[in-house]
This record gives sequence, C-alpha cells and structure tokens, in this order.
Amino acid sequence: MKVYTGTDAAIDPTAVAEFARRAEAAGYDGLHVSETVHDPFLLALLALRATERIVVRTSVALAFVRSPLLTAYTAWDLSKLSGGRFHVGLGSQIRQNIEERYAMEWSAPAPRMREYVGVVRAAFDTFRTGELVAYEGDHYRFTRMQPYFNPGPDADTTVPPIYLGGVGRRMCHVAGEVADGMVTHPTNSDPRYLADECLPAVAAGASSVGRSLDDFEIVAGLQVITGATDQDVADERERRRRLFAFLYSTPAYRGALERHGFPDLQEQLAALVRRDEWERLRAVVTDDVLGEIVPTARYDELAEVIRRRLDGVAAGSCAGVTLALPENPEHDGLMSDVVAELRAG
Repeated sequence: MKVYTGTDAAIDPTAVAEFARRAEAAGYDGLHVSETVHDPFLLALLALRATERIVVRTSVALAFVRSPLLTAYTAWDLSKLSGGRFHVGLGSQIRQNIEERYAMEWSAPAPRMREYVGVVRAAFDTFRTGELVAYEGDHYRFTRMQPYFNPGPDADTTVPPIYLGGVGRRMCHVAGEVADGMVTHPTNSDPRYLADECLPAVAAGASSVGRSLDDFEIVAGLQVITGATDQDVADERERRRRLFAFLYSTPAYRGALERHGFPDLQEQLAALVRRDEWERLRAVVTDDVLGEIVPTARYDELAEVIRRRLDGVAAGSCAGVTLALPENPEHDGLMSDVVAELRAG
C-alpha cells in the first residue's frame, strides 16, 4: 500500500518546501496539493524543487476553470523538471463554485471530464512525438499545434499520469475509462463506498473501453483522528468535530452519512452551519458518530485500525491511502512508523 499526505488547504506558499521535506523524511510515497486558496501547480513546483524522491500530485486541480492545453503544458514542464515525479490530479467542482466563484460556464461534469482528459493526453502525445495528435469532441477541439508552440519532439520526459477526483458513479466510470488512477474524497472513502460504488463503477468504465486495471491506483482519501496519547486523541476529536460538521453539511455528501446509518444528519448539520450555531455540534456530531465514520486511534494503534477498515478493499485496485502529517513536527517519527507499517502491507 502506498501512503500519501497532503498540504493544508490554506498553507502559506513559503511553508510548502519545508512541509514537503518533512513528508519525504517521514517515508511517505507522495504529497497531494489542493486548489483552494493557491494555484496547485505553483505549490507542486515548490514541493518538487524541495524534494528528491516523493511523487507530487495535484489533488485536485480544477479542470473546467482552465484550458486543457495549458494544463498539459504545465504538467509536462513539471514532469520534466522533476524527472517524472509529477502527477496530474483533476476534479470538477460543484456548479455554484464554477459559475459564481470562478465565473465560468457549467456543463455536465462527467462527459466533459472525459473529453478534457482526452485533450490533455493528445497534447502529451503531441509533445512527445513533435506531431499534432488531434482531438475533437462536443466540448473541446484540439486541432492546431504549429511547431513554434510545440515543446517536442521529446521522448525523454515522463508522460505525467492523470488521476481524477470524484464522488459519483459517473465520474468513477469516467476514471475507469480514461485515467491512471483515482483519489476519493475524504467524505467518501469508507469501505462501503469503495466496495459498493467506487470500485464497481471504475471497473465498468474500464470494461466499456476494453482496458485493464492492473496498473490503476485508487487512493482512499482517509480522514483520521490520532495523537500520541489518549488525551491527544481526545483533543483532536474536539478539533475535528467542527471540520466534520462543515464538510458533511454539503448535500453532495449526504450519501456518506446515510451509508453509516445517519440519514438525517446532513440536514441537521446544514441548518446549524447556516445559523452559525457551532456550539450545538456536540449534540449531533457525537463521539459515536465520529467513531463510526472517522478512524480514531493513537499512533501506535493507527496502522492496524486502518488495515482493518480497508480489509477486503485495500488489496488490488485500492492501493493507496492519504494520511495527514502531524501538525507537531515532533510527532513525525511516530507517524513515520505508521507509514512504514502500512507500506509493508
């Protein structure tokens, strides 16, 4: 099993290099950088320049707010600069954010993502061979590439793998068709989701185009509550209670709560968040709720808890997990032991 960590959504760009070095020293296989308040490709460059071994993956860069050719140019350059350690992770985002925050047009995400990846792959082939590999679809047309604008022919640069992030069956299906891997959302990384929805949809997508999933990686975006002592775990549980409420107040993640037997919780959380009544969270986000949905254990127990949680779905296609680097650098050694134990199988 591969183990990845991720930068905090609001990390200061000046802190990325040191964070990446910590992740590499702790034995992680890779680092995920998100698109939240900073450009993910810029953060990826900073992380790559600070490290020598780990993979750096955007998880995720928003596809529909940027040209697929610009994404391909940037990904190609980052792969070349890093000796092939950069992976492209792409996601769609919800309609409100696309239209009202990014001021871009909205369309059905799954079919559009299929074409977006098609253009990025065509651009990679164009850069590799030096000759235009055209792509034409309903949403995107890539039919022009003069030699002056082509960085190829370049057979030495590693073609960046493409991962998709998503929740619904349709996006999982598209990932099985066109991607090299998938990163599941933290709210939808539980064993039931992986076994009943994600893995079957990915397999169906691959089957529909006659491709093998032998090298396809599904990275389960786990959330965990952990610490060095029982008191540390209890303190972290209180901190995560608020974050849990914010995440699961989103209607798109209602299904995750329903799978765990909490069908009314999403509406309760949405109402509390709208009214800014955070002090009432303990009444609805109980310790039992957190314990059911978020793996909770001290560092010395955590690897076994994660293995038991993913038993039956962590083998084969589900080959990776995300695990946060400790906030306290003094605990990096404890997490390093967890990472090593998970990587050992």
